[in-house]
Amino acid sequence: MTVITDTGVPARRDRLPQPFDLVATVSPLRQGLDDPTIRVAGGEVWRALRTPSGPATLHLRCDGDELVASAVGPGAAAALDLAPHLAGLHDHPELLQIRHHALAEAWRRRPGLRLTAGTPVFDALVWVVLAQKVVGMDARRAYRDLVRRVSEPAPGEARLLLPPDPKRLAATPSWTFHACNVEWRRASTIVHAAQRAGTLNALVEVPADEARRRLRSLPGVGPWTAAQVTALSHGDPDAVPLGDYHVPNVVANALAGEPRGTDERMLQLLEPYAGQRGRVILLLMSGGHGAPRFGPRLSRQDIRGR
Repeated sequence: MTVITDTGVPARRDRLPQPFDLVATVSPLRQGLDDPTIRVAGGEVWRALRTPSGPATLHLRCDGDELVASAVGPGAAAALDLAPHLAGLHDHPELLQIRHHALAEAWRRRPGLRLTAGTPVFDALVWVVLAQKVVGMDARRAYRDLVRRVSEPAPGEARLLLPPDPKRLAATPSWTFHACNVEWRRASTIVHAAQRAGTLNALVEVPADEARRRLRSLPGVGPWTAAQVTALSHGDPDAVPLGDYHVPNVVANALAGEPRGTDERMLQLLEPYAGQRGRVILLLMSGGHGAPRFGPRLSRQDIRGR
């Protein structure tokens, strides 16, 4: 690591693995194009963060074979320490042994895709709970609206908002969630988790499988939610979101040519990739693979007028 100075703000440079795709790697952190906590433009990334040292805005860009990270705000030093984790520099995609043509094709399409890690467990949990049993568009809008209602500006000139403060979320009334199109079932899960945010964020220190087990002890958190959280917080290459509406179909279609799949069939097909099953799913989902559509789509819900 080389420490430099950029307009008085400490920065760091880390050597990049090759190939490397910064935007593809951090894309799971972006809750839609209008996510107010992150901006992606011209291959560069700005990310608002809450750290134990205070708020910060982290800026990531590639300069040749190096990742350049700079940060502003009271939590700038902590944000810089987090930079290589968020960019997936500690990931090990070479551990994946490809056994299917569809997976090889997905790898060819996304050769620089790595697994991001380091997102605080509580922050990831808020995103994932909002995505429970709703269409993606509604989940992204709910997160955007909630951030704009309860959060505050991040440091610097990127004009981002910070992820919601757990203390404020713990005190957020039900009608604020309702105005964001979030019913009380999901809202209460978020409030309950916010009351334990410190304990949840400490789960980054334990292995991913243990973190998933502990997460599932929370009301409203099942295997799907726990897996989605550790995928972001731990960069967990084996996170399998059981109970997903689409993933079993995508896996069954890509790896066996079957238009429909169940959780049981998905696990059977992924068995040769034990330890890397989450990476396989991410590659298939991001590599253009889908499954034939039959029957109705998951319907959108709007409770705000009720």
